[in-house]
Amino acid sequence: MTAKFGPAGNSDAFYEAGNKATLQIPGYLESLGLTAYEYQCGRGVTVGEETARKLGAKAAEHGITLSLHAPYYISLSSVEPEKREASIGYLLASARALDWMGGSRVILHSGSCGKMSREQALSLACETLARARAALDEAGYAHIVLCPETMGKINQLGTLEEVLTLCELDERMLPCIDFGHLNARTLGAVRTQEDYAAILDAVEQRLGKERARSFHSHFSKIEYTAGGEKRHLTFATDTGFGPDFEPLARLVVQRGLSPTIICESAGTQDLDALAMQQTLKQIEEEMAS
Repeated sequence: MTAKFGPAGNSDAFYEAGNKATLQIPGYLESLGLTAYEYQCGRGVTVGEETARKLGAKAAEHGITLSLHAPYYISLSSVEPEKREASIGYLLASARALDWMGGSRVILHSGSCGKMSREQALSLACETLARARAALDEAGYAHIVLCPETMGKINQLGTLEEVLTLCELDERMLPCIDFGHLNARTLGAVRTQEDYAAILDAVEQRLGKERARSFHSHFSKIEYTAGGEKRHLTFATDTGFGPDFEPLARLVVQRGLSPTIICESAGTQDLDALAMQQTLKQIEEEMAS
């Protein structure tokens, strides 16, 4: 199996098992058989260098690949220049923390459209992200991959097309395809294997085979309303909002893809990541027999 699975942040079960510190997460994930972890800086980059380096060493020891989610309040598309400038600073801080950890992928939200047209918002986001990429290079973080994420609310910047446009700015950009978000913002249109194939095909057509093979992903079941995403569910509490992982798993196996799939379920992100990993393994075994 070349795909990597893991949780976003620490689950309820992690703490129920008696763990108290994130430094314990790599060993915990290895005990489950998971191989990835996304460190959460959604409310700000507050981790210190000593802790970050210790976490990186533990992750290497236990075979866990680390990524980092940058602050949620980043707005590449803000009409206020100072907010766009601050967003570049937040991405620099995220890259520095992840570099201490020995990881390479920073996941970011690109902002909202506000009262602008989607085209105007995307143009601002492209300009800001290009400057952020240059700032990272200048600071010594050329190896850090920026991953714009597809978003779940309809008024947010972050359709698949918009994310692919951002990724076309630099070959080191990698899309973070949040399938739950895409399903929510299209009001349930990600259902069949053909739906997933259309998404993967678009990535390959715009960004090439290598980035299509190794894309970053978030996957969770998400409740939605007319405006798109409402809240993250668990695999056990989903009442039909979806999306379903099995059609995507078949394509991953059929196409020989090696994505990193991070689960953002509400409190059961480790167990649901494990369920997805087991689904993929079953399909691999089925196709090999």
